Amino acid sequence: MSTSSKHPKGLLFLAFTEFWERFGYYLMIGIFFLYMTTDMKDGGFGWENANASDIFGTFIACVYLTPFIGGLLADMKLGYRFSVTMGGILMGIGYCLLSIREEWAFFTSLGIMIVGNGFFKPNISTLLGNLYNDPQYKPNKDTGYNIFYMSINIGAFFCNFIAAFMRIKYGWNWAFIAAGLGMFLGVITFWIGMKHYKHVDVRKEPKPEDKAVIMRFLAVLGVAVGFGLLGWMIPDTIFGSDSTDAFLCACLPVVYFYYTIYKSCTEEEKKPMGTMFTIFGIVIIFWAVFKLNGTALTTYANSYTDREMPSALVTPAKFLYQCDNSVVASKDSVYQLDAHFRKIKDANGIPVKHVDYPSYFKNLPKEKYPTDGQSLNLIPTELFQSINPFFVICLTPLVVSFFSLLRKRKKEPTTATKIAFGLLISALSTLVMVCAVNYSDNGINKASALWLVGCYGVITIGELFLSPMGLSMVSKLSPTRLTALMMGGWSLATAIGNKLSGVLAKNWDKFDNKANFFYVNCLLLLIATGIMFLLLKRLNKVFNS
Repeated sequence: MSTSSKHPKGLLFLAFTEFWERFGYYLMIGIFFLYMTTDMKDGGFGWENANASDIFGTFIACVYLTPFIGGLLADMKLGYRFSVTMGGILMGIGYCLLSIREEWAFFTSLGIMIVGNGFFKPNISTLLGNLYNDPQYKPNKDTGYNIFYMSINIGAFFCNFIAAFMRIKYGWNWAFIAAGLGMFLGVITFWIGMKHYKHVDVRKEPKPEDKAVIMRFLAVLGVAVGFGLLGWMIPDTIFGSDSTDAFLCACLPVVYFYYTIYKSCTEEEKKPMGTMFTIFGIVIIFWAVFKLNGTALTTYANSYTDREMPSALVTPAKFLYQCDNSVVASKDSVYQLDAHFRKIKDANGIPVKHVDYPSYFKNLPKEKYPTDGQSLNLIPTELFQSINPFFVICLTPLVVSFFSLLRKRKKEPTTATKIAFGLLISALSTLVMVCAVNYSDNGINKASALWLVGCYGVITIGELFLSPMGLSMVSKLSPTRLTALMMGGWSLATAIGNKLSGVLAKNWDKFDNKANFFYVNCLLLLIATGIMFLLLKRLNKVFNS
């Protein structure tokens, strides 16, 4: 990576800082759902999929809410370098705290990580942007951000290999500690390069006309906390869980705040703002389906996908043949497990021993069972989380070149059109999983790992059509005085989508035919696609004006 006059020297340090931060975050998130659902005897919490999905969705939703608050506090009081440092240290502590298998430590660590992420994420990006405000570097700003974005995905790709090695070789606790150490390395990297961005850590005093809006927004956040508490205390539940009720209730005052901003805009500003808010609402569905990679698709990889590989990491045979350090069944009786694979029966069908049987063996052909004393070599489930960043790294240059070619021919689609096609392509990815379910007879047989690879490949193309376009849209359509708040609106839409992803994943066990689960996701995305295409003519008028 060049640090010549084309790019500021600080880029190198910020990119490696972000590499280590994403290394830690995606290492943690890659095993997070597995940690919650794995039996206690194997080091996890043993929670039901529905409960784990709810917690997962709530966590990734809150992760996208706090950066806007952290950015505002850095702008108004704390400064960017201090905020990045504090956020990084908090996240490192949070990752390490997950190594303690106690519920108090688990939920405390989630809170610490959410706050830390809120301070870290927006402010390292701000520092990078400030470096490129220098006229010497400004022409290469887009390239600088591309390098920065690639560092995110390189970190996200490699971390799962470390997660798998540490988890299998040393245990869950050491895997989480590895995530924490990665984050601390990021903070150290940031400190080493401090002299290269010290001069751009300049707080921007809000303009007089902006102060009232910012203070009103902070007041709304206080009201949102109150609404969230009310949602939590509602008898029974409205949306399936207390956390979902609390989160969606907390969002109501914030959504109303954005509505009041729209109402107070000039007539000239209302069209672009209305267009932006319409797209915010539609892409919620995309994020709800996209974030199933950490829950439903992880479950599919773990239990329904053929993960056998001769040279992969090893699942010891003791999981198959031993319980409480004693042999519980002969090879012949292993084949006669009940429907839930919790009992081993003898030749007459009489249960002879209760055992927590690994879910992977539920639909494994008898001829593939290891013999007594042998091992079954499996690809660790978390490695499937590296497929998406791998495709991002490989496909980003192709997608950028594709749009560049269209631009030269004056046929490049508008931002709204790209988002519409991104939704359509994402819908196709769910049909890949429908095919996987059907070809494996709804889980009776193991599905090829290539189905998941194909699904991730297709939805990554949809992501590249949609996700970067959202940020571009905000910068194009927002009034300059409200750009930061509108970036917060994009984060709010993403957060709501992330939370609804957990709601969708909770229903996984309710579908006997798993193809229907993916059909539901496809239908949701097709509805969003249809709305976008119906509104496209009107939306494009705004983008072309």
